[in-house]
Amino acid sequence: MTADAMPRMLAVLAHPDDESLGVGGTLAYYAARGVDLSLITATLGQRGRFRGERDGPEHPGPEGLGRIREAELRAAAAILGVRDLTLLGYMDGSLAQADPVEAMGWIAHHIRRLRPQVVLTFPPDGAYGHPDHVAISQLTSAAIVAAADPVHVDAQEALPPYAVAKLYFIVGNETSYAAYQSAVVTLRSVVDGVERTAVAWPDWLITTVLDTRAFEETVWQAVMCHESQVSGYQRLLALPPEQRAELWGWQRFYRAFSTVNGGREPESDLFAGLRF
Repeated sequence: MTADAMPRMLAVLAHPDDESLGVGGTLAYYAARGVDLSLITATLGQRGRFRGERDGPEHPGPEGLGRIREAELRAAAAILGVRDLTLLGYMDGSLAQADPVEAMGWIAHHIRRLRPQVVLTFPPDGAYGHPDHVAISQLTSAAIVAAADPVHVDAQEALPPYAVAKLYFIVGNETSYAAYQSAVVTLRSVVDGVERTAVAWPDWLITTVLDTRAFEETVWQAVMCHESQVSGYQRLLALPPEQRAELWGWQRFYRAFSTVNGGREPESDLFAGLRF
């Protein structure tokens, strides 16, 4: 198999821990199958909680927390089998205010550099309306178009155009969202004074379901790398193995577009339709 024919997957996400809590099972599953995995994380989660607290004497502040969370992300990514990790360095909570042309251009550059056949990101609603999740979904979708466009000039490097074959949105149904919220935290955000909550996808709209139960322990190890975050979630720390299976034993996606397959037949592989 030549390097260009090797199966490659890229996840483009907003914060450290999105990769473990969101698609940890998927990454571990494909790493075990020899897929070349890459991850782009847009922010360092600088404005997040530190061991459950937003402020206080023990909180290291945005810059300090960013350093801590970067180290946690690198450790988790290594456990999940990610080969190439890119940090865009945008401020947590402000991704929607970033220069969209610049941010999209960086993602397009890395798509051309990494040449993934499959790209994963958040759905347009950001799962539960988180502005950073919404922004990275939009930026990734635009970057895929730009990366394939010969007219788009790569400002970082003279890389040739590259067309992604498949784009997937990370989604959840009633069962998975209920399990997550009972174990971790209520999926909600307040934006411009309006409360946004998670809306489950109906099963008929979910195109792809992966059985990742064999990798629950790997995902758990990756999640535990994010100590600054998970230490504030006592329910998560006390999870019995059977509840971990509900959270990370099945991963669900919506196939936003594909140049190699389509139709109503459910998928059990994100590389369905591709040949190597």
